[in-house]
Amino acid sequence: MRKLLRPLLRGLARLLFRVDIQLRQADFSQPRLLVVANHESFLDGLLIGLFLPIDPVFVVHTGIANNFWFRILLSQVDYLAVDPTSPMAMKKVIRLIESGRPVVIFPEGRITQTGSLMKVYDGPAFVAAKTGATVIPVRLDGAARSYFSRLSGKYPKELFPKIRLTVLPERHFPMPEAPTAKLRRRKSGEAMRRLMQEMIFASRPQQTLYTALCDAAEIFGGRRRLLEDVKQIEYSYNDLLKMALILGRQIERVSAPDERIGLLLPNLAATLGLIFGLSARRRVPAMLNYTAGGEAMQSACVAAEIRTIVTSRAFVEQAKLSEKLAGLRGVRLLYLEDIRARISFADKLWLVAWAIHWPRGFELPTSPEDAAVVLFTSGSEGQPKGVVLPHRAILANIAQIRAVIDFSVDDKVLNALPIFHSFGLTAGALLPVLTGASLFLYPSPLHYRIIPELAYDRSCTVLFGTSTFLGNYAKFAHPYDFYRLRYVVAGAEKLSEAVRGLWFEKFGVRIFEGYGATETAPVLAVNTPMAYKTGTVGNLLPGIEHRLQAVPGIANGGLLHVRGPNVMAGYLKADRPGVLQPPVSEVGDGWYETGDIVECDDEGFIKIVGRVKRFAKIAGEMVSLEVVEKLATATSHALAHAASSQPDAGKGEALVLFTTDGALSRELLAAKARDLGMPELAVPRKIQRVDALPLLGTGKIDYVTLKRLAEVA
Repeated sequence: MRKLLRPLLRGLARLLFRVDIQLRQADFSQPRLLVVANHESFLDGLLIGLFLPIDPVFVVHTGIANNFWFRILLSQVDYLAVDPTSPMAMKKVIRLIESGRPVVIFPEGRITQTGSLMKVYDGPAFVAAKTGATVIPVRLDGAARSYFSRLSGKYPKELFPKIRLTVLPERHFPMPEAPTAKLRRRKSGEAMRRLMQEMIFASRPQQTLYTALCDAAEIFGGRRRLLEDVKQIEYSYNDLLKMALILGRQIERVSAPDERIGLLLPNLAATLGLIFGLSARRRVPAMLNYTAGGEAMQSACVAAEIRTIVTSRAFVEQAKLSEKLAGLRGVRLLYLEDIRARISFADKLWLVAWAIHWPRGFELPTSPEDAAVVLFTSGSEGQPKGVVLPHRAILANIAQIRAVIDFSVDDKVLNALPIFHSFGLTAGALLPVLTGASLFLYPSPLHYRIIPELAYDRSCTVLFGTSTFLGNYAKFAHPYDFYRLRYVVAGAEKLSEAVRGLWFEKFGVRIFEGYGATETAPVLAVNTPMAYKTGTVGNLLPGIEHRLQAVPGIANGGLLHVRGPNVMAGYLKADRPGVLQPPVSEVGDGWYETGDIVECDDEGFIKIVGRVKRFAKIAGEMVSLEVVEKLATATSHALAHAASSQPDAGKGEALVLFTTDGALSRELLAAKARDLGMPELAVPRKIQRVDALPLLGTGKIDYVTLKRLAEVA
């Protein structure tokens, strides 16, 4: 009966669900075989049984096996009903594999209710390690959109969604070394969790920003309202597509393919519309930092060969940018107000009669390797450089983040980080739009009283920020303002222990600290609910290779070099305008040197020791300026501090501490250093009292300004 029904069911599944099978060098001929897959719906086992070239035994949750209707489906395959929480259950699976039967198991133990990977049980990985079985990962994608899934009602469902099965190359799980069986089991489980995350990431489609937007509109529905800004208008996917289509059409008329167009705009829906629209027409949006000085802005325009800047008269007036713009040379300004006035009746007819119905036809032939955006480094330690991020890098980083954190349609992201900053663009704006989450864009992160109120009023569940901004929000917020937040992610600068503690005490919220760089689109590592360790920035994201290079004078850690699909194409610098300069690393081609000294523990957690440029050499010893700041924070935790250095004839360099605490003294710092066991060299020679530390527009401390102040202190 099975032999008769299987071809019929396979043909029916291909017809109804347009099943696409992608085999990536998987070897099913191994004598001991364990197939692991993510669990999206009740269809998953049937699809694997129909389309994989094996006759496996399925390991099924006892709750499913007891259901009458699913017993009928399970009658078409061999299965073993187990309770995933029972340690004894895996012994039956071990015997099955050792007997030579292929086994299929879902390590999550249940169907996802988030659309993303859920908790991964230790048992399947321990089975693989114990038996020496070959593990073949299978990614199911699309079944979650069917009515056989368990996603919330807000997630759009289809009767027959397109389903893709991606079979990845086999892996092996050697038994980890650990003193106890319990610890070996846990380490095996961690290895399986990383494999599942890598599988989710590796099976991502190859897209451009614009095609990713079109895909999201089709999946979540063109009428789904997801985007809001200070105008308090909710925009749908169709509205965003209309903005992209009409604005891209207008800019196309005054520019050339592959030309870099400067965008000088705040966090508005129209800014996102321009990013997608320009990308679709093979124009490259270059996100200018409007908080930078006129000289830095001119340098950015020269480096990226920007001849046209799109801005808004209302924004220029509100942000008082007239003088900066008047000082720019060799560029012309296009104002959104004028662009809107030039939209003709023919343009509107083209939009409503054709373009919005076939938006994919609007995109010029574009490769994922083509430039998607140009961002400019913050200049916290030098002159800003243009960072060219291809579509591949940004979308890879979004896929990496989604593989480890379960953002979904049930979330609402509050993003006040400027879109000209990589954290604000990728995580704060593009990630929610392309994953179906709702997004509220706010134009300034400096409104410390307004942003907590917005989080409360709009019931936001996700907040991105820097340590500085998060600390100020906490000071002015009511204890109930953040009652709906489930993820607060800090990046761009080191998370202060005082801020971490304040958020936990006042709101009961744990901040997830991450780490990245503009050159890596930007996220490299982040703490998550499934992998969290205080004092670290979490595990590296899937798909990222890393190497640590020893640095003379620094005993612990090494200089971090990374390689992965999220790494930039290269730099644009003012000394060679328009010339793409690929990243240079002593490790080899394709690697990026982060400039950060890090430690990596045996569980893969990354701890930032400091930046290479943020070490002072005192009497032949390397002293981290971050250690000096940590000492100051431990002595006076409620106020802000930053360290720099100045030349010293006797010892080479001397430490200078800038602080907002007028009572802080060398004696207090020295006493605290003795208590904490810190070296005496970490006690700064000079302490400079300031009213406030200089900040960049991104929220980072402006160390260039501090260095100048230190040299004359």
